[in-house]
Amino acid sequence: MLAAVSSTLHLFLTHKLMTEQSKAFLYQYLNNASPTGFESSGQQIWLDYIKPYTDEYIVDTYGTAVGVIGSGKDYSVVIEAHSDEISWFVNYIDDNGYLFVRRNGGSDAVIAPSMRVNLHTKKGVVTGVFGWPAIHVRDLAKDTAPKVTDLFIDVGAATKQEVLDMGIHVGTVCTFSDGLTEMNNRYYVGRALDNRMGGFMIAEVARQLKENNITLPYTLYVVNSVQEEIGLRGAEMIAHRLKPNLAICTDVTHDTQSPKYDKKEQGDLKCGDGPVLCYGPAVQNNVLDFIINVAEQQQIPFQRQAVSRSTGTDTDAFAYASEGIASALISLPLKYMHTTVETVHMDDVQNVVRLMYETLLALKGGEDFRYIK
Repeated sequence: MLAAVSSTLHLFLTHKLMTEQSKAFLYQYLNNASPTGFESSGQQIWLDYIKPYTDEYIVDTYGTAVGVIGSGKDYSVVIEAHSDEISWFVNYIDDNGYLFVRRNGGSDAVIAPSMRVNLHTKKGVVTGVFGWPAIHVRDLAKDTAPKVTDLFIDVGAATKQEVLDMGIHVGTVCTFSDGLTEMNNRYYVGRALDNRMGGFMIAEVARQLKENNITLPYTLYVVNSVQEEIGLRGAEMIAHRLKPNLAICTDVTHDTQSPKYDKKEQGDLKCGDGPVLCYGPAVQNNVLDFIINVAEQQQIPFQRQAVSRSTGTDTDAFAYASEGIASALISLPLKYMHTTVETVHMDDVQNVVRLMYETLLALKGGEDFRYIK
């Protein structure tokens, strides 16, 4: 069944992470808007890519998508990422056609002024900009960081009715328009790498399994959850539905090397130094040790991170679902989280994929990770 496991590194390198098809998927998936609560277009892109590498799929009521490999076995494992991105809602339209907003997730008011935005209406995308008063007319001595209530969007309309005629209304969702680029042949840069890069990575794990003809001794659920950015809601729902024996989640964490970070407070983590393995109450330590052992045996670089009460990721939702699910987190170090220039190292992306892949191969399908037996 797993006769080829001894040469898995060779197999992994034979089927490279970034084929032309997977790179095209990466750009299509990252450049598509999937704001929290409105993820369906991105989920369709993800499902269309992963279907050839899975046996069947599940989509729940709110849009969480699951590729199933080897269904019906007694033991089941989840690998998981989340698909949604931070965004804005139109909250008020004034008589002069300016739009005022509120957050949908952890959107950053400080970076918004002068940003281009896409407003997603039933008539199609309407472009706009976050306007801002010129430096010439501001009292710089009294300048403060903008608050959400200071922000406004200009869509080129002169009246409220003109805005409504465009298909824009209270509740219309808005995303920044910036797309994926590459920097110095080393980094991916763009918006929503948190966490659609995770969706890309778990899809690539599925591809590697298929192309290497691996038959796993358990059912594998490849889960792309919705609504993480507003409280882990998609993961919470799908965890109760799937009830796996084990969940391995991936999300981003902070690179702490750039200015304004305090390593004593936020740890010493660096893009390019490998996946980050997390210590915290929601992380089941026996699972974590299993993953560390795989990383060491396969010579995959990794970093360590400690959290306080929670990981702040979908790991928490899986860990505390039902009677409790043995869970762990493999994070991708990222610079400038919740901006339009989120930055990750290409080597880290490949090493997260490889660590997940090798961990799945090392599992026998009957592991009991309980602390006391």
